[in-house]
Amino acid sequence: MGTNGSTMLEPLRQGLPPLDPAAVSDAASCALPARYEAVREARQFTRRTLDQWDVGDRFDDICLVVSELVTNALRHALPSDTPRDDQGPPVRLHLMRWTSRLVCAVRDPSHDSPVAGDSDDFSAESGRGLFLVDSFADSWGWHPLAGTLSGKVVWALFRLQQPGTAE
Repeated sequence: MGTNGSTMLEPLRQGLPPLDPAAVSDAASCALPARYEAVREARQFTRRTLDQWDVGDRFDDICLVVSELVTNALRHALPSDTPRDDQGPPVRLHLMRWTSRLVCAVRDPSHDSPVAGDSDDFSAESGRGLFLVDSFADSWGWHPLAGTLSGKVVWALFRLQQPGTAE
């Protein structure tokens, strides 16, 4: 993840107890190419990572949200002339875990804010991604990147059950 961790986490500090980037228990990221098969690759990466981290209580919720965030990045955040092949990875998935929280963050090259579709139309074929993210994550948001990175990050936070505690 390099030195961009504190930049990516700054908006997560608003309204939440401090999340110290240096206190991250585990972190993993993967670059995703501009093709829709990348959603499957992101899910597989997330499943492998969460298996290693033993995050059983939120496993399905996290994988669903990762799928939605990556799909949105590929569908809405890439310019229409972006080659949909194995050229450079324009989208990046980051997973960061603390003892009691996990953050999924998807970085893309767009500066446009994510827009929720009409969540009242449950029969629609698309447009419910951010509604699902909002439903399954404990919180989510987005922010533009600064410095040498261009684009934005859309993130979702999950509270994790602490070992030995009941909800």
